[in-house]
Amino acid sequence: MAKHTSFGTIGKGKRGISTLGWVLRGAAAGAAGTTALNAVTYLDMVGRGRGTSSTPEQTVEVLAEKAHVSIPGDEETRQNRVQGLGPLTGLAAGVGVGVLAGLARAAGFRSQPLVGTALTTIGVLIGTNGPMTALGITDPRTWPLSSWITDVVPHLAYGVVVKTTMDAFDLP
Repeated sequence: MAKHTSFGTIGKGKRGISTLGWVLRGAAAGAAGTTALNAVTYLDMVGRGRGTSSTPEQTVEVLAEKAHVSIPGDEETRQNRVQGLGPLTGLAAGVGVGVLAGLARAAGFRSQPLVGTALTTIGVLIGTNGPMTALGITDPRTWPLSSWITDVVPHLAYGVVVKTTMDAFDLP
C-alpha cells in the first residue's frame, strides 16, 4: 500500500521494474540530465563570452595528490589528461545522482514534479560542488549572486531533465 507524504508517495509503482532496472534507468536519466547541464553551460559561455571553469581540473589535481596517484606524462601530456579527467568527474557525478534517483524510485519514492526537480537539483549541486568545497577548491559561501545563478541554472536544467525522464519511465 502506498503511503502519501508531503514530499511524495512511497510504495509500489505502476510497473514491476527491478532495482537494477531502476538503477539503469536512473543512470540514463543522469546522462541525459548531464547533457542538458552541459548544453545550458555552453550556451551561457557563448552568450556571455566567458571561459570554462578550472575547478574540475583543480579537483582532479587535488584528488590525485591526496590519493598519492601520479598522472603520467610530460608536462603537456599530463595537462591534457587532467583536462580530460576534469569533465569526466562531472559526468560521473551526474550519472551517479541519476543512479540515486533510480534507487529512490526502486524503493517506491514518487514525488510531485516541483519537489522531485528541487530534490534532484539539490542532489546534483551537492554532488558536484560538495567535493570541490570539501577539498578547499571553492567556497560557495563567498560567491556573488551572479556566480550562484551561473551555477544553479544549469543544475536546474539537470534536475528538470532527470525528473521528467524518471517520470516517463513510470508511465504505462
